[in-house]
Amino acid sequence: MRKAVSVLFTICCLCSFAQKDLKGDLKTVSNIMSAQELAWNHGDIQGFMSFYWKSDSLKFIGSKGLTYGWQKTLDNYIKGYPDKTAMGTLKFTILSMEQLSKTSVYVIGKWELDKEKQSGGHFTLLWKKIDNKWVIVADHTS
Repeated sequence: MRKAVSVLFTICCLCSFAQKDLKGDLKTVSNIMSAQELAWNHGDIQGFMSFYWKSDSLKFIGSKGLTYGWQKTLDNYIKGYPDKTAMGTLKFTILSMEQLSKTSVYVIGKWELDKEKQSGGHFTLLWKKIDNKWVIVADHTS
């Protein structure tokens, strides 16, 4: 009986630590998204893009369809937002954030750009922990 209680206690402790780790991952991704806003709002597209997976397998889905690759996505951002004035001020609102696994987080949210001509929409992001760093591997923004 004593051994069973000890095993049960160990399992409960491990589950508690795992839950804390998962909540920590959600907080980490949320903090990264705040850093992305800050980079954007300082006119730093490279800094904004540093949280995307630097791979040809990155997927970005926008109004013009599917784009593959980090460099192509960066090029599209630079073309669409050539300077700080065109970039405006970005604001993310997270509507839903779900940990799918120890290495995957799914985020749904809204974005707003405050500039001369305001714009906004919604996004879904798939974040993955690759080489111990959280990065966006798929972004669908409309």
